[in-house]
Amino acid sequence: MKALFIGGTGTISAAIVRRLIREGNWEVWLLNRGNRPEAVPEGARVIVADIRDEEGVRAKLGDLRFDAVCEFIGFVRADVERDYRLFRDRTNQYIFTSSASAYNKPAASHVLTEGTSLANPYWQYSRDKIACEDFLMERWREDGFPVTIVRPSHTYDERRIPVALHGAQGSWQVIERMRRGRPVIIPGDGSSLWTLTFNTDFARGYAGLMGNRRAIGEAFQITGDETLTWDQIHATIADALGVPLSAYHVASDYLAEAGAPCGYDFRGSLLGDKAVSVVFDNAKLKRAVPWMRTEVPFHRGVRIALDYVLAHPECQRADPAFDAWCDRVIDALEASKAGLKAIGAKP
Repeated sequence: MKALFIGGTGTISAAIVRRLIREGNWEVWLLNRGNRPEAVPEGARVIVADIRDEEGVRAKLGDLRFDAVCEFIGFVRADVERDYRLFRDRTNQYIFTSSASAYNKPAASHVLTEGTSLANPYWQYSRDKIACEDFLMERWREDGFPVTIVRPSHTYDERRIPVALHGAQGSWQVIERMRRGRPVIIPGDGSSLWTLTFNTDFARGYAGLMGNRRAIGEAFQITGDETLTWDQIHATIADALGVPLSAYHVASDYLAEAGAPCGYDFRGSLLGDKAVSVVFDNAKLKRAVPWMRTEVPFHRGVRIALDYVLAHPECQRADPAFDAWCDRVIDALEASKAGLKAIGAKP
């Protein structure tokens, strides 16, 4: 069988590509701009092209056909409309990577299934993913376009250590705060529930949907089975570092307001996603892919990631602006507490 990955070198897609090549059942092609040749595993074929250049891609594809076309860099409706034009006569399955942030937040139930309504008033990214899903399902219903939709939640790999809140340079500055004994901001009271998925676990579920007739015309969320609180997540990171956690809890709506003037979109990523307690029911996926399971729980995954990041200085991207912002937020709240105490102490 032959698969085309649009992208193929990212956190999620690279793990799937490596799995397929290792198993040897798929001939794997990547279509990307060729900017990360070091991330292309031996055995993958590469079409160097910019997917946004529709006519250029059409010319490079020639008469190639695929059993599955896997889209990882489609973010707005125009992207999937283009893909429909390019691949409607070239593939037996088109798999679109959406997002679990598309689910209505907060939902009527904290247990999310593929039937949970889609709506996110906080995050344009999520609304754009919903628009992509709507277009593709319309094409399935009206034209028989063989679409499968997958909805990942917070998926990470060895290069990224997941935290609740970070700046533009990623999570390293939060790790540094832990190592220096500085307080780490955790949204809310730290008790909201979250699911983290190592990319090799995600790849198991995704690969099981490829070429699977039961997946056509359907949506599947793909996550691990482990649900943790944000306090537990940060404490597990601190344990792996061998340091105590100094947690500093801040209301999510406060963080959204305080972050906006500094260019941090915490309204979308927090209020529209991470701040809401969710538990994913993956029964539908496991019916289609019975061997789906979590093999890398977070206490193992975070050690894999820390070992890699600590051994690779290029992953240790300092973010002094975010560091200073955290201190300002904490100082402002401490000053507010002191002021209220002083008012309370007055006769």
